[in-house]
Amino acid sequence: MKRVVTFGELMLRLNPEGYRRFVQAERLEATYAGGEANVAVSLANYGMDAAFVTKLPTHELGQAAVNALRRYGVDTSGIVRGGDRLGIYFVEKGASQRPSKVIYDRAGSAITQASEDDFDWERIFYGADWFHFTGITPALGGNLPSICMAACREAKKQGVMVSCDLNYRKKLWPREDACRVMTGLMPYVDVCIANEEDAKDVFGIAAAGTALEQGVIHEEGYTAVAEQLAARFGFQKTAITLRGSISASENDWAGMLYSGGQAYFSPKYRMRIVDRVGGGDSFSGGLIYALLSGYDGQAAVNFAAAASCLKHSIEHDFNLVSVEEAALLAGGNGSGRVQR
Repeated sequence: MKRVVTFGELMLRLNPEGYRRFVQAERLEATYAGGEANVAVSLANYGMDAAFVTKLPTHELGQAAVNALRRYGVDTSGIVRGGDRLGIYFVEKGASQRPSKVIYDRAGSAITQASEDDFDWERIFYGADWFHFTGITPALGGNLPSICMAACREAKKQGVMVSCDLNYRKKLWPREDACRVMTGLMPYVDVCIANEEDAKDVFGIAAAGTALEQGVIHEEGYTAVAEQLAARFGFQKTAITLRGSISASENDWAGMLYSGGQAYFSPKYRMRIVDRVGGGDSFSGGLIYALLSGYDGQAAVNFAAAASCLKHSIEHDFNLVSVEEAALLAGGNGSGRVQR
């Protein structure tokens, strides 16, 4: 069984029921999630040995966060306990022409208080095949840029494949800081994952002929983006999710994988969205699973895009679909007919 280690922040997600606005909410639903934790849950659901590493408070909310991962079979033995706060984020799901909104309350969370000594990366990576992190983690500040660097160095020392989702968040750090820190980490990365805007926001590499606000995606432009990223940092593979935003409720969705000088594009899906938060993480999880399972470039991006498409139909961040369900959609069975 392939073993994947992910590292990042695990937070409490609070959202109004259904599609209510914050100002309407009399109750908030509580779940737990975070970019790298979402990936670990996807991989555990696919039958892989998935481990998540972070730092969480010792109080009951910290334990509830750990329990949320254990429920889906994620290995939590690498989680360090300490600090006072569990990060929180609030989600107001959009509908029709009203966009979704996210409000963060994560300053001073336990992981931002972490030190390099908290994590024994030599032990954590023993027997691992893959390490995944996102640009969100170093963006949280404190010692996290150096902790991510230490993790990447040990992963390469042990021959572990490294993937990174650039995942730029302007609410967390300015572009200049993102470019400086991520440029230092990229030489350790084998598989880079990005969305339509990440390469431009972090490294100033933009896709020509694309108008995201109008839902226009120019495939050839993203091939050029992937070529430039691979040439600059030496990535083995570069993957980009392609979202054409028609409205908050309706998106076009596809993925691209650039490998060995060849660009592979998945089919494009027209999605009616239930919950889009975690959509990019579900693509990462699907891609890692496919590559570790020996899929070729076309099959890998087809599986990742299908898995992520299905996640958009599921409430909250975790992608709770099986390999079989994703494979059926990747194979063209997207009618949504009742299965009896």
